[in-house]
Amino acid sequence: MYPFLRLIKEFVKFRNATPLEFNDTHISHHRVWPWDIDQFLELNNGRTLMLYDLGRFTMGMRAGLMKSLRRNGWGLAVAGVCVRYRRRLRPFERFEMRTKGLGWDDRFFYIDQQIWKENGECANHAVFRTAVTDRNGMISPEAVRLDVGSEAANQELPDWVKQWLAAEDSRPWPPQ
Repeated sequence: MYPFLRLIKEFVKFRNATPLEFNDTHISHHRVWPWDIDQFLELNNGRTLMLYDLGRFTMGMRAGLMKSLRRNGWGLAVAGVCVRYRRRLRPFERFEMRTKGLGWDDRFFYIDQQIWKENGECANHAVFRTAVTDRNGMISPEAVRLDVGSEAANQELPDWVKQWLAAEDSRPWPPQ
């Protein structure tokens, strides 16, 4: 089940936090609960992606995006993700999540997310390709930035992100 209670907790916890720009870092702290684990007694890889939602939504709230979504009837979509898993997270283990906007192009926002163990090791790292949508399709990131009132400057995406996107562009769709 989706972690609605955890999301509400994050929204309440950060409701009065300092506003962020898209390229600022939102930091939050979490714990691996028994319902987050798989048969190997570690944080499930699918649950990891769901927990990353908590960081993106809360960062979006702090950046003013949630108000724009409600005002305009917009929605959010994930159009792709590249994840690297490196360290196990065990039941009841605490971790820090870092969420930061990397940049955007004419269609998508790119968001960097990391989960760090208390011992200072990075457990996993993800980059999400996301979009703001309405009933007619995607809203340009520039239009979203203006609606939010953000002064964030777009940054050039790192080479490794560009290479991931180039690989995605060469991938056949629909699958053959």
